[in-house]
Amino acid sequence: MFNKTLIKVFGQKETPFYYYDLALLDKTLRAAVLAAAPFSFHVHYAMKANFNERVLHHIQQAGVGADCVSGNEVLAALKAGFSSDKIVFAGVGKADKEIIAALEQDIFSFNVESVQELEIINGLAAGLGKTARIALRINPNVDAHTHHYITTGLDENKFGIKVWELNECLEVIIRSPSLRLSGIHFHIGSQITDLNVFKSLCVKVNELNNWFSERGHHLDVLNVGGGLGVNYHNPDGDQIPDFEGYFAIFNQFLDRKPGQEVHFELGRALVAQSASLISRVLYVKNGLKKNFLVLDAGMTELMRPALYQAYHKIERADQDAIVPTDAQVSYDIVGPICESTDCFGKEVALPITKRGDLIAIRTTGAYGEVMASHYNLRDEIRYVYSEEL
Repeated sequence: MFNKTLIKVFGQKETPFYYYDLALLDKTLRAAVLAAAPFSFHVHYAMKANFNERVLHHIQQAGVGADCVSGNEVLAALKAGFSSDKIVFAGVGKADKEIIAALEQDIFSFNVESVQELEIINGLAAGLGKTARIALRINPNVDAHTHHYITTGLDENKFGIKVWELNECLEVIIRSPSLRLSGIHFHIGSQITDLNVFKSLCVKVNELNNWFSERGHHLDVLNVGGGLGVNYHNPDGDQIPDFEGYFAIFNQFLDRKPGQEVHFELGRALVAQSASLISRVLYVKNGLKKNFLVLDAGMTELMRPALYQAYHKIERADQDAIVPTDAQVSYDIVGPICESTDCFGKEVALPITKRGDLIAIRTTGAYGEVMASHYNLRDEIRYVYSEEL
């Protein structure tokens, strides 16, 4: 997992910290871009997954665009060097000031999620003398077969425009001179590992693409979102997702009309495996039925397990070989935060562990650092980057 040189460096650093393997990040980015190239697919990076400045620099250098879900993410993308004509602004609750800032920067498109939002953007654009390019985020009612907290494409979710609202949307667009319909947008969920789900999405996209065409609206862009999952259980053996298989499905099952571009919004798949959260054991508590390792990292550094019972592989950072079962102990791995949900994993088999040992929580490059908080007045999160070592 980590070589001896890294372990030595880790031992000299104050914990907890995120370790970013920027070489692996670059390798992942190259794999995604190369897999998309034969089909002329456009890849945007979903900023919400990780907006660490050093990480963003590497992603921008790969030549992809940026998918943003807040005004500050738009500004961060611009600061990182992303071209405004490669920035998309999504999100179910865009504030007026965020819309205005994005209009002033002439971003590529707004992904619009309600009839009312169309009217608001039209009014704000008119006030600035701008024309807003928009894509309608349509809720296709496709089940992503993932955790219900990260499913976004069902009728019961808050996201997107329902199919039966499309006629009203077109009526608003037709009477709104400051709007230009450029495409349609979909996003059905996150951490999707069953690629067949994307076949179902393609069927829905094809139906709706034809629906607009039959009504005289040629769409320039089909934005199919993201959602491709990663292997949390085997981060070393499966470092890079199957981008080739993922893009091949859309090439095979998506019916593009002449001149149409296909856009993707990949977040987790690009960055998740590039980081680990490194922490020290503060205390070992041995009980009759339970053994606990109390770490100096908590849910304030990594929220996913507490938020929706997400799994992360947990290892001794210095563990470079398989440890025999009789030399392992089952531990509940917990943090120092005053909440019972501050737990990273239960019954985790590790070598016998003592105070001061380093623990690595793997696959934390996505939705790790970005969700950190100061609850319990915790310190600012720290970072270690591979290119500095």
